[in-house]
Amino acid sequence: MSEQRFDIVVLGGGSAGYATAIRATQLGFSVAVIEKDKLGGTCLHRGCVPTKALLHSAEIADVAREGAAYGIRSSVDGIDIAGVNAFRENLVAGKFKGLQGLLKANGITVIAGEGRLVSANTVQVGDDRIVGTHIVLATGSYSRSLPGLEIGGRVITSEHALELQEVPSRVIILGGGVIGVEFASVWRSFGAEVTIVEGLPHLVPNEEESVSKQLERAFRKRGIDFKLGVRFQSVEQSDTNVRVRLEDGTELDADYLLVAVGRGPVTEGLGFEEVGIELDRGFVPTNERLATNVPGVYAVGDIVPGLQLAHRGYQQGVFLAEELAGLHPVVVEDVNIPKVTYCDPEIASVGLTEAKAAEKYGAENVTAFEYNLAGNAKSSILGTSGSVKAVRVNDGPVVGVHMIGARVGELVGEAQLIVNWEAYPEDVAPLIHAHPTQNETIGETLLKLAGKPLHSI
Repeated sequence: MSEQRFDIVVLGGGSAGYATAIRATQLGFSVAVIEKDKLGGTCLHRGCVPTKALLHSAEIADVAREGAAYGIRSSVDGIDIAGVNAFRENLVAGKFKGLQGLLKANGITVIAGEGRLVSANTVQVGDDRIVGTHIVLATGSYSRSLPGLEIGGRVITSEHALELQEVPSRVIILGGGVIGVEFASVWRSFGAEVTIVEGLPHLVPNEEESVSKQLERAFRKRGIDFKLGVRFQSVEQSDTNVRVRLEDGTELDADYLLVAVGRGPVTEGLGFEEVGIELDRGFVPTNERLATNVPGVYAVGDIVPGLQLAHRGYQQGVFLAEELAGLHPVVVEDVNIPKVTYCDPEIASVGLTEAKAAEKYGAENVTAFEYNLAGNAKSSILGTSGSVKAVRVNDGPVVGVHMIGARVGELVGEAQLIVNWEAYPEDVAPLIHAHPTQNETIGETLLKLAGKPLHSI
């Protein structure tokens, strides 16, 4: 048995883990990252990046179908799923190679193998003991299912969906959150019949309600069916199809059932509880400085209760490294972390919804305005409908921005600066937004809230 010692040992090489490692080495720490699979974790290999590659292929298919509307004679002869998968795989492989080089260039020791926490300062990897002054838990998440719903055969998760070598003719998606609507968008663009089953009253139920309703209208127009406010009961499958029963008695048939009901923390069987780490439904609670209840042990990323987003993981990793270096960094609270859902149309948001702002400040103290993209020239050129909605405290800052429409994910950077810097509409109104751009929609929305609208009433 050998023993290696480092200032910081990171268990998990996904977004949060490698961000911790990179920033820590920049600050002079010696760092080891232990990873049983591949650096980059779910986001790079089975989540964010490959799904967005599929969505880009889907967008190209839609643009080709709609070419005549723009004076271009184009059509889609079919979907070459092998070619789509090759594009996705090559993209991921290139990013993976770059990430490996980045960690090497930063002098980070990468240890391949499954690590298990055996004490507050030691991780066991095979016969080796990796000792750290600080231990960082960054073990990521997995695709959850429902109690009694077994994954297998034609009942699949998003990881399986990425690997399909066919475009389903018909598919049922259980869950109308981010993962569910993104795969619905891809498969519909590829020609599949899609039905989403969501137990809550709206698709993307965590978003501003007006955004959810606009997405539902857009999906109906695209021919995507959905059942809202009804729960899954059971599924039967054969070699060729699945039959899903809902609690209201509805029966649905399809080639596959995609289970997209969220992600759970990867913490079981890793020694956390044995060392005394407190768990809450599998998640690792921390204080506001990302410390667990065991001194010297910290947690970052998807295992920490809250938003499960790669960029939240990056932020937490950088924050923790700076915290350990005594730099007293500031962390952005979850509500003010930007979120993007990459379906068609896209959804992007940051901050409080109008309803949540009313709860916090009182409805009489909150004002909101929703600008229709129909008034924006660039959005009309792109052929997208949608809106930008901003929520402000009266005589106070903007506390939320909520958007839907093609490419609005690219606008969320400005939106998060406005919210996190607690800008007033009056602060933003004098700033110039280039014309014609979709960025103008944020400018127009805040001009209205500042009391001097230009292209709105």
